[in-house]
Amino acid sequence: MLKRLANAPFPLRVGAFLVGLALIWLPLASVLIWSIQNSNTESIALMAWLLVAFVGGLIVWGRWLYGSHHILRQYGLTVSQRQIRECIAGLVIGTLSVILMAAIQSAFGWLVWVNPVSSLQLMRVGLEGLLVAIAVGIGEELVFRGWLLDELERDYSLMISLWASSATFAVLHFIKPWSEVVRTFPQFPGLIVLGLLLVWTKRLHQGRLGAAVGLHGGLVWGYYLIQVGQLVRYQQTAPELWSGVDQNPLAGGLGLLMLGALAGATRWRLLRSRSISL
Repeated sequence: MLKRLANAPFPLRVGAFLVGLALIWLPLASVLIWSIQNSNTESIALMAWLLVAFVGGLIVWGRWLYGSHHILRQYGLTVSQRQIRECIAGLVIGTLSVILMAAIQSAFGWLVWVNPVSSLQLMRVGLEGLLVAIAVGIGEELVFRGWLLDELERDYSLMISLWASSATFAVLHFIKPWSEVVRTFPQFPGLIVLGLLLVWTKRLHQGRLGAAVGLHGGLVWGYYLIQVGQLVRYQQTAPELWSGVDQNPLAGGLGLLMLGALAGATRWRLLRSRSISL
């Protein structure tokens, strides 16, 4: 049975895993929804339980289906000095990219910098943002550039896997009411380019996820620092086409240019480092 599933087409394998994950996650999730009154606490608890169930499911999946006792390592998620250095480097690049975009908008007069209420509050926001960034970076990279990309590459070419994983990444971030999909659609191309960038980042680092986790987390952290920390105030003259819908950098022309530059540079380095046509 398991051997047949291991040799089954990609859609059947992925569908089987997701059904199994739902059967594991839903019972406790139902209890959490029933017992937790605060919506924010409930959301955090549900996501934390989903991450635990997903990682546990991957470990069982790897052993039973593929005979791998180190499936997370196969996906590129390991703890080593090299991975930590690459993660930190990616975190710095991602964070500075967002700050650079804000600096460019400031130079154009689209926003003004605002002094934080207090250094203590800025430190608190910075620490919160860092924890959120690391959680998002690890979680989403393990899902999209780890498990999903690995399953795609078992059946399809590197090119198809690249675009399929990036498109899936973008589409799943657009599960929202139709009116919001239309209103925030400028964000969609940015998510596609971000997906391409993160796949190329992983491949550039020989399958290790550390740099992709750091880069993804850095983009989240930079946005968190500026927006949640209320370090900027947008002017009425700021063009939404360039500054982004709801001041979301991914939903504007400037953010798309920044991501495109990072993706182009990463792909160029990848092409130089190995004979690969991606």
